[in-house]
Amino acid sequence: MLLRIFKGTGPGVIFLIIITLITVWISAILNQRLHPRFIYETDPMPLYGFMKFLLHNNHSLGVILSFLIVSLMAFLMVNFNTTVFFINERTFLPALIYVLFGGFFPDHQLLNPVLPASIFLMLAIIRIIDSYHKTGTAYNYFDAGILISTGSLFYANLIWFGLLVIIGIALLRTGNLKEIVISIIGLLTPYLITFGIYYVLGKDTVALMKLLGNNLFTKAIYFPFPRVTIVALVFSVAFILVSIIQLIKHMNTKKIKSRKTFSLLIWTFLISLVVYFALPSASVEIVWLTSIPASYFLTHYFVIVKKKLIPEIFFYLLFLFVLLIQIWYLR
Repeated sequence: MLLRIFKGTGPGVIFLIIITLITVWISAILNQRLHPRFIYETDPMPLYGFMKFLLHNNHSLGVILSFLIVSLMAFLMVNFNTTVFFINERTFLPALIYVLFGGFFPDHQLLNPVLPASIFLMLAIIRIIDSYHKTGTAYNYFDAGILISTGSLFYANLIWFGLLVIIGIALLRTGNLKEIVISIIGLLTPYLITFGIYYVLGKDTVALMKLLGNNLFTKAIYFPFPRVTIVALVFSVAFILVSIIQLIKHMNTKKIKSRKTFSLLIWTFLISLVVYFALPSASVEIVWLTSIPASYFLTHYFVIVKKKLIPEIFFYLLFLFVLLIQIWYLR
């Protein structure tokens, strides 16, 4: 019943998603804890540091801005599927699932660099897919490189997602060397501009290099996982894997552009996992990036599976876990 309601496309569904978003963020508004001392807080990247400066480190403003960024992200995710139509139906489910996954970690439902970085990653994915069937040199990859690199000036680990630009060329194009070169130039451009600004302002460029190194390789502080969060994560990961298996089974039935879109999303998911498990600086904040492809995988599963009982049960449990986590956080 609940799944069928949210699979609709009427204005009532939009209203319910907005209510869900507000409900999920109530704990962040009511229980405004101090931000954990992650490296990106103690030694922020340039654009994130500038954002904090503009907000005067005001916690309430940070929560409000984060809420607005998640709202924008939800819109972009729905619009992406509406434009490319790589899922079999037009649906608001990607937005809803993204909002719910963000509720798994209330400690990160406040200003953090991953949220603005996620916007840049989403826009980069859109630009890469837009290059499909473009004649001549597709400068989309230059744009995508700039977007990812700019996002990394908020959250340094986003730079590893620059691999998506090269992967996108391999998936969507014929191996044009010029496109590879311009994508690399795109990735370098924001850093060249940043170093130039530092030099002109008389700031220490060596300190900027050290700042980047610290954000990429300094070990993150330990994050204590509550039991309810562990159960929710294990359950969700298992269902995401099931949804990926279902996606692979149905891949050959899809149009070429849809297959390539899902392939790029699978690579996005894999890169986020590698970053989390391989790099000491990455912690649970990366959920805002991992949830992008995961939301699409689960949406596809909910749309494609004919037996509705199991998806309906999971859908209810997903809501239940988020509710329990939020209640635990408010204690």
